[in-house]
Amino acid sequence: MGIVVWMVPLADRLRPQRLEDIVGQKHILAPDKLLYKTIKSGSLFSMILWGPPGTGKTTLARAIAHQAGLEFLEYSAVTTGIVELKKVFERARGQLQPPLVFIDEIHRFNKAQQDALLPYVENGTIIFIGATTENPSFEIIGPLLSRTRVLVLNPLSEDDLSELIKRGLKELKVKIDQKAKQLLMELSSGDARVALNTLEIAAGLNTYISIKEIEEAFQKKALMYDKAADEHYNTISAFIKSMRASNVDGALYYLARMVSAGEDPLFIARRMVIFASEDIGMAQPTALVVANEVFKACETIGYPECQINLAHGVVYLSLAKKDRGAYEAYFKALEDVQKHGSLPIPLNLRNAPTSLMRNLGYGKGYEKYTKKDLLPDKLKGKKYY
Repeated sequence: MGIVVWMVPLADRLRPQRLEDIVGQKHILAPDKLLYKTIKSGSLFSMILWGPPGTGKTTLARAIAHQAGLEFLEYSAVTTGIVELKKVFERARGQLQPPLVFIDEIHRFNKAQQDALLPYVENGTIIFIGATTENPSFEIIGPLLSRTRVLVLNPLSEDDLSELIKRGLKELKVKIDQKAKQLLMELSSGDARVALNTLEIAAGLNTYISIKEIEEAFQKKALMYDKAADEHYNTISAFIKSMRASNVDGALYYLARMVSAGEDPLFIARRMVIFASEDIGMAQPTALVVANEVFKACETIGYPECQINLAHGVVYLSLAKKDRGAYEAYFKALEDVQKHGSLPIPLNLRNAPTSLMRNLGYGKGYEKYTKKDLLPDKLKGKKYY
């Protein structure tokens, strides 16, 4: 039986220790930016790093600690409890220099766990850096947000990925075909870890990497799409806005992304039913009928066949004329209801099932097909639609 030799993954071997060597994120790491100046001046602050996977959150945290000369303590909110962290924090009390405590996936901590961090962040016992792929506005409690600064990390550009691949090729001592390199950058979707891991696997297949090796190494791309995360809401937003703009190609593309990622077809169809009334409305009333039938088809058939019904409905809704009049008129009326409460209904419109009510004037003067104003007296003359 042969001996298995384990090597540190390429992404870790290439992880830079200096801010100057980090690829990408120049909007926060350039010498004239706040973070760079703060680190250099020694007046470091606690922060939340928010960005997609593979954008360098852990790398940045380690480089900050290294450059600031601070002890670096790394934890994951998935595997670490607050009891363990409190012991670490208590040991840090009274140290000449606070440690830099990095907690990955900080959004996994519940409210009580996040609350427990507050006194140590506030009194400077630790320099805290949390990393998250989720929107901090929704996943991080307000008191912790107010004691930290949120820095947004962007997906790496093609130029950034090109530089990373160049470093990877040098480390692995292999070469790559230009078309294969382009494919690798496209498949990586701005994720440095994906790019380097794929490159490392491909290098194990051949010392000259072609498209064939990249495709084999990558296998099938897993779309970045978490149903509980920002990308979920970003995609459905782009889908609705494409239909609203009557942009069939855009709507079909975002539909395909959701279907490929395994989105619930009923969720998509439900949004289409809403869209039919909200954005098409009276311009083409049959849109609601079509959207409802798409929903029923998805309910009855399911994947994979119902993706065809979804596509059919999306094209129909995208091409339909748009009129938000009914939608906007209703919410204007709702605004008045909320503003004025239950205004007295005009007597002629009231139900009069008893003689007492009729004697009080209920229903008096009612005309079936009148053009008179039927709103309460306070709203007479108001036009919603």
